[in-house]
Amino acid sequence: MKLIQGGVCAAKGFRANGVHCGIRKNKIKKDLALIVSDVPANAAAVYTTNLVKGAPLLVTKKHLSNGVAQAMICNSGNANTCNANGVEVAEKMSELVAEIVGVDKEDVIVASTGVIGQPLDITPIKAGLPSLVSGLSSDHLGARAAAEAIMTTDTISKEVAVEFEIGGVTCHLGGIAKGSGMIHPNMATMLCFITTDVKISAAMLAKAVSSDVQRTFNMVSIDGDTSTNDMVSVMANGLAGNAEIVADGADFEAFMTALNTVTVGLCRLLAGDGEGATKLLECKVTGAASLSVAKTVAKSVICSSLLKSAMFGADANWGRVLCAIGYSGAAVEVDKIDVAFRSAKGTVAVCKNGAGIDFSEEIAKEILLENEIEILVSLGEGAFEATAWGCDLTYDYVKINGDYRT
Repeated sequence: MKLIQGGVCAAKGFRANGVHCGIRKNKIKKDLALIVSDVPANAAAVYTTNLVKGAPLLVTKKHLSNGVAQAMICNSGNANTCNANGVEVAEKMSELVAEIVGVDKEDVIVASTGVIGQPLDITPIKAGLPSLVSGLSSDHLGARAAAEAIMTTDTISKEVAVEFEIGGVTCHLGGIAKGSGMIHPNMATMLCFITTDVKISAAMLAKAVSSDVQRTFNMVSIDGDTSTNDMVSVMANGLAGNAEIVADGADFEAFMTALNTVTVGLCRLLAGDGEGATKLLECKVTGAASLSVAKTVAKSVICSSLLKSAMFGADANWGRVLCAIGYSGAAVEVDKIDVAFRSAKGTVAVCKNGAGIDFSEEIAKEILLENEIEILVSLGEGAFEATAWGCDLTYDYVKINGDYRT
């Protein structure tokens, strides 16, 4: 398996584009993205667990009830959530795509991201579709344009793709994602669109996606807020030509590995680009008595506002790690916990068997001044492990969200 360029256009038979159609006031920023498969694709998605759900999610869930999709349209700048005509607008978006691209309107995935509670005008979307479609491309530029068009407060576009083999056949899988704030582990917690040319049944694709998000996107937290429009969708058009994956086995495991490689890469990009963030935080928990305990501890540590603040200040305040573990609800033996911090500058152990140990504050400071920090937690009780991703908490987070709507 190798990382390659191309994002959602890395797989055979996919084209993408992104344009500015006028939803966003800033004409420099793209605000409408489209991904199209040359043929109908098996598809699956997972959605936010927030009880308040954006209209696009309701429409997409209905469209994917048969496990098939051929196109995805997403706008930024407006979430189309909590609007009386939201479903009508989302359905109209799919109808417009169907008409101009030549696909079934029920085979269109619809997504929106941006401000909640403001009506979404279909006019700029309708006006922008001709240029959006005419510019569809199967190269990395098309994928990059789509990745840019789904951004909100993101500072960088996010895309990852891999090439791998299934049964001796070369396959590809790639994805784009957006997310910088309102990100918390409670399903997908952002927008992510994945494409692959692997031939896999809709049932096995759904199994793969629902399983993978539990150890990837469900393990990312920026600020503890779960959004209303979050979704991860995957389209698999089968054009690689491998024997169809219809059951567990070596081929399915190879697909899962490829999917996980892309989603972990996107998770790291999301966490590192958290609103106002200066550092990517990665909490690795080992030695847990169960997977549930490992995940609970990792998420609790990465969600701690006090720890996130300490990481911003490069303060090796390991007590905040123990505190987060203590209120996580996980059954752990405190006197077996070890904690260390690691970065490109080295590793410093700060806690052994639940108690502080002597360490150099100067060395710890140097380690924590790096822009990628690992928080290593050993529970000393078993063989299970889990990883969670987040970022530091900075002054800029408040600045960004203080006037986000206005």
